[in-house]
Amino acid sequence: MTLPAFTDHGGPGPAVVLLHSFLMDRRMFAAQLPALKGFRCITVDERAHGGTPASGPFDYWDVARDVLAVLGHLDVSSAAVVGTSQGGFVALRMALLAPSRVRALAVLGTSAAAEDPAVATGYRAVLDAWVSGGAPPEVLDGVATICFGPAEVGEWKRRWASVPADQLTFAMTALVDRDAVLDRAGEIVCPALVLHGTADLAYPVDRAAELASALPDASLVVVEDGAHFLSYTHPDEVNPHLRRFLDAHA
Repeated sequence: MTLPAFTDHGGPGPAVVLLHSFLMDRRMFAAQLPALKGFRCITVDERAHGGTPASGPFDYWDVARDVLAVLGHLDVSSAAVVGTSQGGFVALRMALLAPSRVRALAVLGTSAAAEDPAVATGYRAVLDAWVSGGAPPEVLDGVATICFGPAEVGEWKRRWASVPADQLTFAMTALVDRDAVLDRAGEIVCPALVLHGTADLAYPVDRAAELASALPDASLVVVEDGAHFLSYTHPDEVNPHLRRFLDAHA
């Protein structure tokens, strides 16, 4: 198989994999890397994002296998995995596919449920408008608001405008058609940290609470006014929690 694009940032400590959100890439963790100094941080571009094109339809189980292949390529037998939103979907599936290779799990702004059907219909309409209209500014603004809240992210919107239509379609389809894994969360026995913002416009805090309750060894941290892409928009609030968790469990 062709490995996804990744960066091994080095470091003498245990391996920590950082998995990005929908529409983002490994660059979204620039604010976490200094805070996690000492760990061997590995950032990965997931399928249809960044430097990893998708050749056809895929699901998040496929992406989880991609990331496990990166660890195998690097001779990393096990790692802690941190995932924001979509990255959390992938991280949960990694822990289910290969429990011995995921030592600890931290997910931010994520959900173990399938997408709400009404929301999925709305996202498909966004995809249609985006693809047919060549990334209209109002569509980019709306998606950015869901993801980042009020933060100004013109650089990311400019990048989004250049995403090829087929890659966007593959990525959106994986998002809205994903299966639920909440009923299997009890199988994930490694220590887990669930972080969620009160201002998350994609998933309510209830999704985080139900996931934390279903995981056998999890703690829940709620960030006041935190947006959906929590690690990006609120690093000062997030990074100390991540550091303490990884120091204890990675």
